[in-house]
Amino acid sequence: MINEKLLREIQKDLENHIEKLNFGGQPEELYEPISYLMELGGKRIRPLLTLLAYRLYRDDYKEVLTPAVAVEVFHNFTLMHDDIMDNAPLRRGEPTVHKKWNANTAILSGDVMLVKAYEMLLEIQEDKLAVCLARFNRTAAEVCEGQQFDMNFENREKVSEEEYLNMIRLKTAVLLGFSLQLGALLAGAPAGDSERLYDFGVNIGIGFQLKDDLLDVYADKSKFGKQVGGDILSNKKTYLLIKALEAAEDGQARELNHWLRSKNFDPEEKVGTVTRIYDQLNIKKLTEQKMKSYFDSGFDQLAALNIKNAENLKLLWRFTHNLVNREK
Repeated sequence: MINEKLLREIQKDLENHIEKLNFGGQPEELYEPISYLMELGGKRIRPLLTLLAYRLYRDDYKEVLTPAVAVEVFHNFTLMHDDIMDNAPLRRGEPTVHKKWNANTAILSGDVMLVKAYEMLLEIQEDKLAVCLARFNRTAAEVCEGQQFDMNFENREKVSEEEYLNMIRLKTAVLLGFSLQLGALLAGAPAGDSERLYDFGVNIGIGFQLKDDLLDVYADKSKFGKQVGGDILSNKKTYLLIKALEAAEDGQARELNHWLRSKNFDPEEKVGTVTRIYDQLNIKKLTEQKMKSYFDSGFDQLAALNIKNAENLKLLWRFTHNLVNREK
């Protein structure tokens, strides 16, 4: 069993640290949106991974709460800007910053969050600072690359499986990999372990996105936190759609393309028809196999670590395993 008491203690310390953050005071319109977004919560997966990776080698995780939270601040900066680009009305069930204030304010507030993330990373010990900043800079650029690829795909009729997997690696997975690697770097872990933890995070991150693609179509409506079939309605080029277009025979291809091009349609009929084609082509099983291959590769990297404290490794393993098996 996962040590729930210890995990809750780490989560509590993390939330308390976030609550004490002071982003700035004036002008209020610049700083209030930052506090608003951070207070909306979320699972705090990335800073938790940093702290759990750190604990594989050292117990004094409270010493690195600030750089761990820097990863969460950066993540929320990307969400604030992504919401503008997607014109998203809601974030975690509440109005997005650009809807509650305006787009210009959201852009500036996001910029300040990025600056704040760098400021927090400067608290890293001097002998580890350069390598941590270099890895962070690379990751931050890759996240932006992934977002641009994702936007590019919106205007393309065809996207290959390889292109899609690379996009989700950049947009989502590399930040999970960095979160784990940061914990290892801060703890002075062996270089090999640092790279294995990074690879673990990247593989798990790709698997997470594939699972999101799958849940969007096949989730239990009573457990899923958003509209089932939303990706189908928006013609989002998910792994499922890409594989369906590759495998579809003439009649199925014509039907898929009809729904992709239709401007006026009954949402329930579109979701039902496209899902039926997915079922005919066994797309669910194909996605589950691909997803499992990434999860297995990730956990193989974790198993290759040489960790003396088995309980600390078990805590990271169970925490991640619970995320892998989520249903929403």
